[in-house]
Amino acid sequence: MKRSPYGAWDSPIGADLVAASDGRPGFLGAVGGELWWTEPRPNEGGRRALVRRKEDGTTETVLPEPWNVRNRVHEYGGRPWAGAVGEDGGPVVVFTNYADQRLYVFAPDRHREPLPVSPAPAFPGALRWSEPVVDLERSEAWAVLEEHTGPNPTDVRRVLAAVDLTRHGDAAAYRELTDDAYRFLACPRVSPSGAAIAWIAWNHPHMPWDETQLRVADITADGALTGARTVAGGGGESIAQVEWTRDDTLVFAGDRGGWWNLHWSDPHTGERGPVLEAEAEFAGPLWTLGSQWFQILASGDIAAVHGRGEGRLGVFDAWERRMNLVEGPWTDWAPGITAVGDRVYGLAASAHTGYEVVEVDSLSLAAKAVAAEHVPAVDPAYLPVPEHRTFTGPGGREVHAHVYPPRNPGFAGPEGERPPYAVWVHGGPTSHVRAVLDLELAYFTSRGIGVVEVNYGGSTGYGRAYRERLREAWGEVDVEDCAAVARALAAEGAADAGRIAIRGGSAGGWTAAASLTSPAAQGVYACAVVKYPILDLALWSGDDTHDFESQYVYSLVGPPGRLEERSLERSPVHHADRIEVPFVLLQGLEDEICPPAQAELLLERVKGRGVPHAYRAYEGEQHGFRRAETIVDAVLAEHALYAAVFGFAGPDVDLGLEP
Repeated sequence: MKRSPYGAWDSPIGADLVAASDGRPGFLGAVGGELWWTEPRPNEGGRRALVRRKEDGTTETVLPEPWNVRNRVHEYGGRPWAGAVGEDGGPVVVFTNYADQRLYVFAPDRHREPLPVSPAPAFPGALRWSEPVVDLERSEAWAVLEEHTGPNPTDVRRVLAAVDLTRHGDAAAYRELTDDAYRFLACPRVSPSGAAIAWIAWNHPHMPWDETQLRVADITADGALTGARTVAGGGGESIAQVEWTRDDTLVFAGDRGGWWNLHWSDPHTGERGPVLEAEAEFAGPLWTLGSQWFQILASGDIAAVHGRGEGRLGVFDAWERRMNLVEGPWTDWAPGITAVGDRVYGLAASAHTGYEVVEVDSLSLAAKAVAAEHVPAVDPAYLPVPEHRTFTGPGGREVHAHVYPPRNPGFAGPEGERPPYAVWVHGGPTSHVRAVLDLELAYFTSRGIGVVEVNYGGSTGYGRAYRERLREAWGEVDVEDCAAVARALAAEGAADAGRIAIRGGSAGGWTAAASLTSPAAQGVYACAVVKYPILDLALWSGDDTHDFESQYVYSLVGPPGRLEERSLERSPVHHADRIEVPFVLLQGLEDEICPPAQAELLLERVKGRGVPHAYRAYEGEQHGFRRAETIVDAVLAEHALYAAVFGFAGPDVDLGLEP
């Protein structure tokens, strides 16, 4: 083992490999006995391909370039496809195409091109569709429709709508099933009998993890909805998912008891009761429409992703009333499980494997990867091993984090030298990070730079009380918790106190930038990487961002009467004079969620102050980077900043740091 400065170790994990591995399979579902899902293609412009696993076990990409199976509902997108078995026994699939946001119908075994079935919008992106449900008896697809009615981001309405699959995109090709009394709709589910439909609804100023309602309506013979009513939720309860049992009873994940637990409800009487009560989460934040944390099996048992901090898969035995864990090498299951009879399929990963399609026999609990199987790109000895830690924050509060010390089989640091560290801050902020394989993270740890991912107060996975620590305290609790973790690592000798960086994107970009201007983190960080950030709280509401989050800031910071005052207190753009360390700002120029104007405002206010900084803006990128060339440049820019500030040899990249 060679001794070499931390940060300058040779590693087989290059930026090209990071880009090639970006993203994971998503939106897993079944069409008859087949499995379908989407997969990222960073080298094909960042498109999402549709992949099919036939019953004989063979796998194929269904649609070639330029088809991009993705939508822009809520700007983050939602489940973009659904399917059913046609009269000829082959699959009939409905999907959204990113370029025009229209719904298409496609029967791959008939060897025909996809045909548009939703009308062309009045202007690009005006009609967006998500979470389709295919009804071949009616020759319709029912879906969440997001209609943009004007030039402003909040000129929008949402309804459930039915699209005629036999007509190809004329103006009369869909009919609205609900009115637009609710601003947001999600999770449409038709009962097994076909007599009713359930869905989730909520209104501003709530976010879906604050409060939602479970709505039910009867379906008439001609396919209309009648008798719409709320049967659960409201009053401060968040319902994240709903499904029907075979006898037309509802099962849903609600957090009235402080955790997203499973409950049942009679849709006729509204009576409800617990399926399983535990201090664990059986759902999560509904950032992406179509997330599925649980499924009801043919036996009546329930397969569910659940846990505290991490998501484990278990099968709830409805007869014996107990949860049986699925064993295996996977430490995390994504909210994307589906069922075929009594077999469960999900997306599972570990610290050394990416997300694979895994099949579970619900009776024996035997599990195996059946598709998208992980193929090691490098020797696992170069991959970091997470240490799950709970640190102490201000006032003695718990702060959860995953610590990844540097790891490389060929190198060690110089005697007596402590490694540099980067604090990685997740987005959301109502989200969390899980300890699974991330080659971007391994790029740094294999070069001798430690990483700690902080699930600061406000993160999900630890109950409602933990995530509500951030209520009206964004820019305070998150900054304090990250700083507390950084200081603790330095105090215990794990990190070099003079070589700690902070980086984050979106809401994580806010925390990273706010940490450079907040007295709570003064002197902690030597540099920062700020990606597609929020930088002025008062400019992140109403028509200055997208509709989904246009009132999110009120719960995070304060109501309109207090927002301006607190924005002046906390926003980095108002305290640019406090920034004393170098930083790199990375921004997609087509970002509708955190527009470039915020980044440009900060640049204007630090210009000429003598603080080295660089701005790298990317054409064609939205919120989060998807193109291989962008990902490569962003990784190398981050590495180059650390090399320049921490004092080791880095990549040959001209950051163009300006004073």
